[in-house]
Amino acid sequence: MTHGIFISFEGIDGAGKSTHIARVAALFQAAGRAVVLTREPGGTPLSEQLRALVLHEPMDALTEALLMFAARREHLVQVIEPALARGDVVLCDRFTDATFAYQGGGRGFDWQVLVQLERMVQALPNGRLRQPDLTVWFDLDPRIAAERLACARVPDKFESQPAEFFAAVRAGYARRHVEMPDRFARIDAAQSLDAVGADVARVVGTWLQQGAA
Repeated sequence: MTHGIFISFEGIDGAGKSTHIARVAALFQAAGRAVVLTREPGGTPLSEQLRALVLHEPMDALTEALLMFAARREHLVQVIEPALARGDVVLCDRFTDATFAYQGGGRGFDWQVLVQLERMVQALPNGRLRQPDLTVWFDLDPRIAAERLACARVPDKFESQPAEFFAAVRAGYARRHVEMPDRFARIDAAQSLDAVGADVARVVGTWLQQGAA
């Protein structure tokens, strides 16, 4: 059976990552693969309820991190792992790197505590951790992201944070990139929509040609 593929899409709010997920889905569907589109926090009824709390309710930093990982555990058990077992392609709008970036970088929460939670929540029976096979990181200057968000929907509690917060989030992503370079692909999200789309298609195509599929 064709093995499952897990790709996550990461970036600060305004980086435009969500726009390109559907394009990647179409590439896989054209190749005859079943695709599961999902997001974090969210992806299951319970995880979506936790998402609403995290995005809109004030809370302690540890509480926030715990809710993120609780939603992730439910998501893994109910959606991601069954899809991968079927041989599907899972395309996820954010995963654990976002928790390290937003809670670890933006909030300044203890990085090693997040590492411990990651090990607990994402452990597989073989002792390894469930991580995306490929992470596409849409890297963007927070000032450009803020300009893009200026006319967007009513911001949630993260989107309404100052530029300094997003600079710390971006640094959090960069740290994860350094820690796990083999699965990260950085995209310059300041380019035009078409240029970013071309880069994403190239990154995914190259990764597949190297034997991932």
